[in-house]
Amino acid sequence: MTIHRRGLLASGAALGLAPIAASSLSRPALAQGAPLKIGMITTLSGAGSYIGADIRDAFQLAMAMEGGKLGGAAVQLLVEDDGLRPGQGKQVAERFMKNERIKLLTGIVFSNVLGAVAPDVLDAGGIYVSPNASPSNLAGKECNKNFWSIAWQNDSLHESAGQLATNLGQKRMFILAPNYQAGRDALTGFKRLYKGTIAGEVYTRLDQTDYAAEMAQIRAAAPDGVYQFHPGGLGIAFLRQYIQAGLMANLPMTLAAPSMDATTLAAVGDAAVGVNLTSHWNSDFPNEPSKRFVAAFQGKYNRMPTFYAQQSFDAALAIGAALKGTGGKVDDTEAFYRAMTPAKFESTRGKFTFGPNNHPVQDWWALKVENVAGKPALVTKDRVLTDHGDAYSAQCKF
Repeated sequence: MTIHRRGLLASGAALGLAPIAASSLSRPALAQGAPLKIGMITTLSGAGSYIGADIRDAFQLAMAMEGGKLGGAAVQLLVEDDGLRPGQGKQVAERFMKNERIKLLTGIVFSNVLGAVAPDVLDAGGIYVSPNASPSNLAGKECNKNFWSIAWQNDSLHESAGQLATNLGQKRMFILAPNYQAGRDALTGFKRLYKGTIAGEVYTRLDQTDYAAEMAQIRAAAPDGVYQFHPGGLGIAFLRQYIQAGLMANLPMTLAAPSMDATTLAAVGDAAVGVNLTSHWNSDFPNEPSKRFVAAFQGKYNRMPTFYAQQSFDAALAIGAALKGTGGKVDDTEAFYRAMTPAKFESTRGKFTFGPNNHPVQDWWALKVENVAGKPALVTKDRVLTDHGDAYSAQCKF
């Protein structure tokens, strides 16, 4: 089997904490008092590399803040790069499960990678806790008691943006997204709550870097505004070209969080001032768990956390709450399910519960890019949706 680049292996020792005994692959680690291994497959190269880095770093931070443990259980995090390639993600998952005897996995950024990995994990009786990718099929008829989303269901964040565009009085919107599962979910979600007219709908390539043709189509359609979903480096490229084409001045954007996070904003700068977007969390949230997280992340990594980091931090906390309830074990997935369901952790986003399909029920907020102390910043405004779940939960039958 091809050996892919090992992104990071983090344990109590790797985090500068007390050494933890090494495990044998011949028997389950916990049976010998060794730490519980958690497998993280994430994107650490290519256009989405900063997203994977934030997911990795925030999960490590949660471990470090508990002395190398989650929920009182000693844990060891093994991290590998999927390269944004479904086949590579699948191979890493197989190696984690067969060679490392890992039963609990997390970390995937992109839904096309998750689509290749999750079925194998779940069919093998494993547990997957998603800090980001949450496609519609796994929320509805293909839901599974061992699949958990800590982030959202893919459609729901775009539903909040559709509601915001309606609230802002934008009557004709041009909408764009990459042609893969999350992109299709994005535009479906936006249209579900948007009450205006779609002036144009375009699917881009997931590996696209030149959007000149799309800029021409937008200009020709003359909409009231634009909604686009392009995560990671794709979003930075799209925004820069949109600004360079002179469209930002006359055609405002209404976005969901993946198209305007802290990293994207830093790359685009002052030209993004005035952009409206929605998110379930922002770094200015006043609740104490969020304030502690932001301060700790900035202190350890010297950068502002994105919502990707926040979701991964919450994923670690949720896993910790479940492990506390199971005595640090994952061999009994039914026990893990019962311990995970109540969501007994202090979410950085505030109020958080799981719906009947193991996906979040949460509030969504309007954010706006404003000039704060001479720098562009994401500023939280009004609540857009309250206790919002997703459109597929009724189809889920465990």
